[in-house]
Amino acid sequence: MDDTVELNELDTTDLVTAIADRSYTCVEVMEHFLDRIESINPGINAIVSLRDRNDLIAEAHAADNDPHGGALHGIPFAIKNLVETAGIRTTHGSPIFANHIPTIDDLLAVRIRNAGAIIIGKTNTPEFGLGSQSFNPVHGVTRNPYDPDKTAGGSSGGAAAALAARLVPLADGSDMMGSLRNPAAYCNVYGFRPSYGRVPADPIGDMYLHQLATDGPMARSVRDLALLMDVIAVPDERLPQPWLSRRPFTERLSGPITGSRIGWIGDWNEYYPVESGILPLCEQALAVFARMGCVVEPVVPDFDPARLWQAWLSLRHFSIASNLRQHFDNPSERRLLKPEAIYEIENGLALSAADVQAASVIRSEWFRYLVSMFQHYDALVLPSAQVFPFEAAIHSPTEIVGRKMQTYHQWMEIVIPVSLVGLPALGLPVGFGKEGLPMGMQIFGKYGNDMNILQLGEAYHQATRWPQQRPPPVTGTA
Repeated sequence: MDDTVELNELDTTDLVTAIADRSYTCVEVMEHFLDRIESINPGINAIVSLRDRNDLIAEAHAADNDPHGGALHGIPFAIKNLVETAGIRTTHGSPIFANHIPTIDDLLAVRIRNAGAIIIGKTNTPEFGLGSQSFNPVHGVTRNPYDPDKTAGGSSGGAAAALAARLVPLADGSDMMGSLRNPAAYCNVYGFRPSYGRVPADPIGDMYLHQLATDGPMARSVRDLALLMDVIAVPDERLPQPWLSRRPFTERLSGPITGSRIGWIGDWNEYYPVESGILPLCEQALAVFARMGCVVEPVVPDFDPARLWQAWLSLRHFSIASNLRQHFDNPSERRLLKPEAIYEIENGLALSAADVQAASVIRSEWFRYLVSMFQHYDALVLPSAQVFPFEAAIHSPTEIVGRKMQTYHQWMEIVIPVSLVGLPALGLPVGFGKEGLPMGMQIFGKYGNDMNILQLGEAYHQATRWPQQRPPPVTGTA
């Protein structure tokens, strides 16, 4: 293989094989992606804290001489800027950490390095990951490769934009409130939120109370999601929710889906305001599943979604206040926190133990209700977002189809049914609206049924291949 354009279009799975059989050297791969980053990244600002080119080429040379390559041997990889990476500036998008260079890796970075990837830098994110718009005062805003005037989403916006623009072959992300699914939808790629606990968090601090956020993979194909899952979803006995046994995800992607029952929730009987054009795109995507032999039918859960939102607000406030209070209590650092962080912390500190308990009871009721739904359905589907990618110059939509948003993140309320209870959810691209902007939908299943959701996604990808059919218009020198 000597066609450099073909190189950046390869799935990571194929690229690893090409490196192993010497069709490409690690140096050739590294030089190619660094050239694309140099040409394209200034216009979208997806990758930050990029390491020195000479150092990266030297590491690629070393990888070419290493006979013991791992699952990601020689793959250039930019890790989300919320993950501590030793020796690489990691700011969390906050002025508080503007010059922070960690001395040790977080567990996710350890596993990616140990798999043979070469960490080239970080992907941009909003400050502390708050909000589905990737802007911050340290690195600026990440722009959408399909239209640089629009947002790439967030908080894994840098990762999604870098994937879409072919600046990296594979990426990690994290998801508390749609941060894997929203940017995947906005950038025409895939984002997978695993069942909570499937991808271990760092075994530090509290390991019981906060179960909203998880790390997960992003990619331009489902088999690449499975590849990264095999790297990062390894049980850790130091955690109280270890997944003690599992077979590799990559071995089971081609499972049968004929006869699978899929429930289409849509806008939940108009509870969620949704911009015109989004629901029809999702319905066209669901028709793909129907043509593959799945049974697709509309369904409205017999549960008040407003209760989910109230429970979510309390539990999110509680979690973020617990994580960021140390900065809030320091007057010099409090001045550097963005208003959204202050909002979350102040509301979290105002909660009583009874408030948190009440929210968790609602969460528990919803989980039990879903168990009954999944006795009838193999998967449920909602749109991944309620609006198409909006202007990168604004922080968040303030209204949708005339309905006012009460918080900075209510415009993403449609992800809450999944996020609140830690279900496996795959963000699928579903095509493009009349303005040429991407959209996606989230297909989710029973807790622990990650493999079933990925199998549905793999069949869908083979039938549609949206990331390959409609790459963004950005071009580079490579």
